[in-house]
Amino acid sequence: MTQRISIHDVDPDAYTAVMGLEKYVHAGKLDERLLAIVKVRASQINHCAWCLDMHTAEARKLGIDQRQLDVLAAWREAPALFTRREQAALAFAEQVTLISREGVTDDVWRELTAVFDDKETVLLLMAITAINVWNRMNVAVHTDLPDQPFAAG
Repeated sequence: MTQRISIHDVDPDAYTAVMGLEKYVHAGKLDERLLAIVKVRASQINHCAWCLDMHTAEARKLGIDQRQLDVLAAWREAPALFTRREQAALAFAEQVTLISREGVTDDVWRELTAVFDDKETVLLLMAITAINVWNRMNVAVHTDLPDQPFAAG
């Protein structure tokens, strides 16, 4: 696929706006490893190669086990590899990403709020919102992958 347009080249302020949300999320107390797996899972659902390339590199740099990344799309089939918080966050991320299907169910909300406090829940929601914005931007314009894999750093 050919990149349709470079959002950054046309209007860098578009990126700046979304970066404000990212800065808010990363200034919070959620674990960066948790944020990484949520970003990867949403990017898998949205088929965003650019974000997958970037966030899997970040996840590996953060020490997330390759096996955990390998089975992330089927995390429910490998519950021993994911903590209760990770499972709750992944279920929430999937339902927020696919919001038009059934919204966020009461069961997913109950599991989420059993392991995340209100502030963490808001931070997680904003993190999921942010990655979905990035995914939609990149998929819509067919953002080209960099020539070399991301060297997260």
